[in-house]
Amino acid sequence: MMKIDEFSYNCGVIDCFSEMVKAKLKKIALAHPSPSKSLRDRYIPFVEQITQKYAIRYYLDDDPLLTDLFPLSMNKDTYNIIFYHDEKDIQEYCLLKQIKQEAIRKHEYEHVRRDIAYRFGKLLSYSDETIEDYIQQNQEKE
Repeated sequence: MMKIDEFSYNCGVIDCFSEMVKAKLKKIALAHPSPSKSLRDRYIPFVEQITQKYAIRYYLDDDPLLTDLFPLSMNKDTYNIIFYHDEKDIQEYCLLKQIKQEAIRKHEYEHVRRDIAYRFGKLLSYSDETIEDYIQQNQEKE
């Protein structure tokens, strides 16, 4: 089988998720996290091309939302690209980040962490069952 280089593979992922956002199968979609800003940013020319093709938008996230939905090591200290169609959806994502920060500041995060993870899952257009499975199966929570 032909070997696919990492850059090309990630471009395929970006294309696929971008088409899903265009088709409104997903409110937002995440590219694969990058361990550095420079590695993430080398995809920007392709991202600009593909988001123009699908008439969607992208958001460069230098401080991803960490929730119980995904293992901590998957997104901690990474850089990401978020694809979205409607401005309200990226605003909701940013609001969730603010809600989490405020809850941590007030020492109330334990009371809202499940709700934040659930709302994040809904933004990713996951079913209730999928969200529950992801949270339950995640053995690497904050």
